[in-house]
Amino acid sequence: MPASVTLAIYAITVSVPLLLWCVFLGRDKSREVVRENLFRGFEESSKDSTAGRRWSLAATARRFTMPRAIARLDRLHALAGRPAAWPLERVIAAKPVLAVVAFLLGLLLYTGRPGAPLMLLVIAVTVTAYFVPDLLLQSRGQERQKLIGLELPDTLDQMMIAVEAGLGFDSAMARAGDKGKGPLANELVRTLQDMQIGRSRREAYEALGERTSVPDLDAFIRSVVQADIYGISISKVLRTQAGEIRLKRRQRAEEKAMQIPVKVIIPLMLCILPVLFIALLGPAVLNVINQFG
Repeated sequence: MPASVTLAIYAITVSVPLLLWCVFLGRDKSREVVRENLFRGFEESSKDSTAGRRWSLAATARRFTMPRAIARLDRLHALAGRPAAWPLERVIAAKPVLAVVAFLLGLLLYTGRPGAPLMLLVIAVTVTAYFVPDLLLQSRGQERQKLIGLELPDTLDQMMIAVEAGLGFDSAMARAGDKGKGPLANELVRTLQDMQIGRSRREAYEALGERTSVPDLDAFIRSVVQADIYGISISKVLRTQAGEIRLKRRQRAEEKAMQIPVKVIIPLMLCILPVLFIALLGPAVLNVINQFG
């Protein structure tokens, strides 16, 4: 029997019991009763949409995903700014779909040229495809953190001017959020909305730090919380924090500029110097070969 047929039989043998368990044994009767009580009195479309979400691929994928992995994915999704086009449920569903597609394509390739190295390559590609959404969210989160770090000094200057002009700190934050267009402005608006729905100021600021995870913004949040506790003038805090953040940004730029000569050495030695040696010493070597050859 060919190896591909044997592998397909093993895959079907493993997947069918899991599918039956997911469809029939994985249903929680108590949860269904709670959902029916909550949606009692609403129109039927709400029930249909809820049932559709319950039996969706995302719910099935969440069932087979560890809670720690879901928490980590939710953390990456928060750092990426909660993109509306890719909600968390869709990201969770995309992980097994990508893995299955990669495995099937690799299996087709394996049937043409069976072998142990190719099987290892198929497994590696399948595992990589499973973690592609994590890598994309992590990359977007890092870019978003860089943008927030770049926007922070100018935003603090705007808030400082507004506070010194007579506005309160919340009004200055609202003005900076309305006038801004980047991720920091969106986070400021989100923080104000958290306070409007009843969260304390300290909890809203701490949630802002958790969503962004930018060291400079974390230091500013701690300063604002301490100023709120001890009654320090917020304008002085804004002026001090803006100056410190600008100094840190200048120091990071100088550090990167000093790293450029070190980074240039490797391409210089591998790409430029060999060509230069060939151009300078090549004619002399050819002349020596012609004379003594």
